[in-house]
Amino acid sequence: MSDTFRAIQLSKTDDGQTSAIVDLTENDLMEGDVTVEVSHSTINYKDGLAMTGAAPVVRTWPLVPGIDFVGTVTKSEHANWKAGDQVVLNGWGVGESHFGGYAQRARVKGDWLVALPDGISPARAMAIGTAGYTAMLCVLGLERQGVKPSDGDIIVTGAAGGVGSVSIALLAKLGYKVIASTGRASEADYLKSLGASEIIDRNELSSPGRPMGKERWAGAVDAVGSHTLANVIAQTKYGGAVTACGLAQGMDLPASVAPFILRGIQLIGIDSVNAPLELRQQAWSRLASDLDMDKLDAMTQSVGLGDVADFAPKILAGQVRGRIVVDVNA
Repeated sequence: MSDTFRAIQLSKTDDGQTSAIVDLTENDLMEGDVTVEVSHSTINYKDGLAMTGAAPVVRTWPLVPGIDFVGTVTKSEHANWKAGDQVVLNGWGVGESHFGGYAQRARVKGDWLVALPDGISPARAMAIGTAGYTAMLCVLGLERQGVKPSDGDIIVTGAAGGVGSVSIALLAKLGYKVIASTGRASEADYLKSLGASEIIDRNELSSPGRPMGKERWAGAVDAVGSHTLANVIAQTKYGGAVTACGLAQGMDLPASVAPFILRGIQLIGIDSVNAPLELRQQAWSRLASDLDMDKLDAMTQSVGLGDVADFAPKILAGQVRGRIVVDVNA
């Protein structure tokens, strides 16, 4: 194993920030009790924000970004891990305040790691990544509220993105009828191939709407926020549930209390960054059993470290379909 390894490093400048591929050593890594030889990472919406500086995601400078990685433990002072273990990391401030996955090596707290499930390859684990893991958390949230396929449709907003694509594949395999909301009409065939039964234009939901609308769906996975989330809530059936995990349209929620007190709607916040270990393990176990890997492969493209800077603005502009795997050795 070489003393040096390649990594993307973000640095703060008077004009904003810069991104470069650099050679680092383990002495450059931050504190942690487990060292991992990273094989793959991915590009999530938050990674796009970090790489471009479009939002203040990065809180430590300089920083190796990348909120996800998968790899093999090389050194461990943590009781749960030993050299040779294959592990996955999602969140915990990695790629924000702690060196992340856009590097061939990482050092983190062992408490942040989850074992790579049997049946999921390292590359597929990053095709899932935070986006897919978040999608599974949303499905688990709907299930906890008792939303069943027989209760009615489930709407997925931001459907062609990472969270949306995996959500559709998961929900369809579990027997739900899925309505996909997208601004990209050209992706209709793609979304139907994942399992969507109906496609609607996001413009139906993205403008200010009525406090209460016609009851259209039993549940929702929303990665958009703002007026879209407000309209999704307003059109959710009596006793339904809405999971909220993103803010692509905005952080605001210009909604009314009416659907909550007149229809008993549940709004479930989904946090992927600091979710407890037991929930993470449940999500990854369910992904191994409930995600159609052929559909995952169909929504995935692979790039190298040198391509990340080019793809970051594209994911923010909604120009990326599905998931991107970053092979850090390519």
